[in-house]
Amino acid sequence: MIPSKPSESRLAALRAALYRGIPALLAGCAFLAAWELYVDLSGIKPSILPAPSRIVMQGWLNREGLIANTWPTLGATLGGFALSLAFAFAASILMDFVPFMRRALLPIFIASQTLPLVAIAPLVVLWFGFGLLPKILLVALVTFFPLLVALLQGYESTDRDITELLNSMKASRWRIFCLARLPSSLPYFFAGLRISITYAVVGAIFAEYAGAARGLGIYILNAKNNFRPDLVLAAVVVSAVLTLCLFGLTLLIQRLIMPWQPSGEPRR
Repeated sequence: MIPSKPSESRLAALRAALYRGIPALLAGCAFLAAWELYVDLSGIKPSILPAPSRIVMQGWLNREGLIANTWPTLGATLGGFALSLAFAFAASILMDFVPFMRRALLPIFIASQTLPLVAIAPLVVLWFGFGLLPKILLVALVTFFPLLVALLQGYESTDRDITELLNSMKASRWRIFCLARLPSSLPYFFAGLRISITYAVVGAIFAEYAGAARGLGIYILNAKNNFRPDLVLAAVVVSAVLTLCLFGLTLLIQRLIMPWQPSGEPRR
């Protein structure tokens, strides 16, 4: 049997992805059409509920302001997520190598997730000022825990036979970690990565609410204070698109690192 060409397999994968996306696309179009129709027939004021067409139009007319405020939010998102990623990896390795540290630190990390962001955000801004640092810290606080839990779960999923084989070959603990435990954690890591990235933009916007000079959070706050729900929703659309782009980037990275398991879902 002649194997299919790489281009043909990629084309088939693209068709499958488009086919899977059709239901979501149809549902979204139906929702927007119903929204538009309701606004037209009910005669509700745009200052209360703007139609999707008005949101798109006003977003385009005010695109310069939206773009200018998107960059600070993106910078805080990427900076906070990078810090979260580094901290989650370091903490997971420490907790995997030293069980006592896991018993000591995991309850503290769990407790940190119970802190209401609406209460802690103004304090972080008060302590660290109105610059980029408090936003990075708040994004890291929101996103690191799913990454940490995913990595720890991934380490525990390592096949015992592989570990025993490496032990029989006198492999060091670090060698076993690099050859067995870390690769086993990749599907779980990417699952946690996809969860965390969806929280990152929201965390950055909320941090800007607490105190910032520019950003989508400030743009939304100013639009709300000026009774412009169309601009509020336009900024929300921009944040949603930004989140989807970052989510797609994680899928691309996963596909490059794990071509044998594109979905990145943990094997049962």
